[in-house]
Amino acid sequence: MKINEYGFLRVAAASPKLKVADCDYNVSEIKSIITQAEENDVQIVCFPELCITGYTCGDLFFQTLLQQKALQSLIELVDFMKDRSSLIVIVGLPLVIKNSLYNVAAVLSKDGLEGIVPKTFIPNSNEFYEKRWFASGAETNEPSIVINGQSILLATGGSIFETPFGNFGIEICEDLWTSIPPSSKLAMQGADVIFNLSASNELVGKNEYRKSLILQQSARCSAAYVYASAGCGESSTDLVFSGACFITENGTMLAESKRFSLNNELIISDIDVLLLRNDRLKNTNYRAKDLKMSWEVGIDISPVMVSKMARTFNPHPFIPSKENENETFSDVFNIQTHGLAKRLLHTGIKTVTIGVSGGLDSTLALLVAVKTFDLLGLSRENIYGITMPGFGTTNRTYANAIELMKSLSITTKEISIVDAVTQHFKDIGHDINNHNITYENAQARERTQILMNYANKIDGLVVGTGNLSELALGWATYNGDQMSMYAVNASVPKTLVASLTRWIADTQMDESTRKILHDILDTPFSPELLPTSEEGDIVQKTEHFVGPYELHDFFLHRMLRYGDTPKRIHFIAKHAFASDYSSEEILKWLKVFYGRFFAQQFKRSCMPDSPKVGSINLSPRGDWRMPSDASVREWLNDLEI
Repeated sequence: MKINEYGFLRVAAASPKLKVADCDYNVSEIKSIITQAEENDVQIVCFPELCITGYTCGDLFFQTLLQQKALQSLIELVDFMKDRSSLIVIVGLPLVIKNSLYNVAAVLSKDGLEGIVPKTFIPNSNEFYEKRWFASGAETNEPSIVINGQSILLATGGSIFETPFGNFGIEICEDLWTSIPPSSKLAMQGADVIFNLSASNELVGKNEYRKSLILQQSARCSAAYVYASAGCGESSTDLVFSGACFITENGTMLAESKRFSLNNELIISDIDVLLLRNDRLKNTNYRAKDLKMSWEVGIDISPVMVSKMARTFNPHPFIPSKENENETFSDVFNIQTHGLAKRLLHTGIKTVTIGVSGGLDSTLALLVAVKTFDLLGLSRENIYGITMPGFGTTNRTYANAIELMKSLSITTKEISIVDAVTQHFKDIGHDINNHNITYENAQARERTQILMNYANKIDGLVVGTGNLSELALGWATYNGDQMSMYAVNASVPKTLVASLTRWIADTQMDESTRKILHDILDTPFSPELLPTSEEGDIVQKTEHFVGPYELHDFFLHRMLRYGDTPKRIHFIAKHAFASDYSSEEILKWLKVFYGRFFAQQFKRSCMPDSPKVGSINLSPRGDWRMPSDASVREWLNDLEI
């Protein structure tokens, strides 16, 4: 599996066993981890601050012997790296430059020593007295240093190291804790990944603060942040170190080490470089024209073949985790509710009509309307729920629609569309036994006509029920259920509609209403526009025609949120849904997704107003502005795998 072809870069953070001031022992452990990293197809591995000597050497840093041994050990590692074509290693050591000692990171590849990055911000606190030993990289203007007869770049202002698969920058420990970390500038200038060589001691509560700092900086920089800290081998004279290592990506934790381990620790993950670059492409604040350029260093490494990904992908990106669901669902429900409330207040309208089918979408829209009217102090009787049975309506959905409206104490109306649509077929000369698109759409448009005209009758507003997934697929009748006066579900994807409705049922409803809602949740998705079976069951199941909504929601999220190519979406989906769908199934439905998404844009171009609830939205006035006549050919060609 060639992960580099799909925009991924495999990185690692290491915390080796260590003996203070014993460079031979430390280099031996570093070599062991380098070998382990290479066996796991890692492309860049970062070690802790001053890992060649140890961070807690104190005044031993002034000893010429230790300084010379550290430099010899670096040269030994350079020689060790010569046969490792697909690996870059970042290690820390003390280094004398002219008359000062610097705390530096050294970047090694198969071609030798690629650059030296000195630490910029030197702490001088009660715990760390680094200014006693080290000068700041900002205090020297030397462009290079000669090591082992070779002139090596000295990146005192930071450096962008460019590889074929992603660019990276380096900062060292305290640099991260300052008000403007060097990584902020490096990210602005194109660093996809920031590596931090650190020696951060442990205190009660410090790990959570440190972790939040790393997560926030990765999010602020739209970058990956790889953090490697010194371990338990450091001297415990006054401080204890735990070997905390983290790999984060744009505010998300990808991998975390075991702290307080007495063994070598190595964590590995695959960084989604294309995702990060797409985020920056959309953010015009990442244009760095006014910043002084850092050094740029090109490093050639080979691509790697891996047997499996070193990260996971959330198959349901719109559904919050268990620990966050209360806050997320509450936010979504409140956004929908307050959007509708504002429209009613602005227009002075105090009544609404809503088509209640006994299906999931209309159920959520009705729950939003009920909460809105409660919020505004309006009687629920001003909500006119209209169920409109047709040729495909089942007893189950009909009964659920009636029972739900009664349980919520709204005004319940039943208007059959059978006679009106039958007459309409006669008027246009359509055979009622021909169950084609005309047969289906005539029913959807008749229902919309009833809702619109009844809303006029009561001086009301039509609340739309269609969801984001249906808009993406065009699974709506133009000027039928596609149209309303305010569409409360239009940026809520189908997977979230289901999860949100279940949460509302379980947290905010009485037992009788909860029971109805759970039965609605268990009902197959269907527009119910085709006649039922002889037993009165649903025969037109949406997912049999367009495919599983969980796949389509995943495709939509990857396409719109990250700008992924179809081939890359297929690659990631295979990993996200490995236990649920075959590669062939995913490819089949992905082609359906693209075909429908491009062909149905005209329906989205005139969609009604709707509140945006998440990062994905298809409103032509907001996040998605696409010509209705764009060709899908290039996207489908990309899927000729």
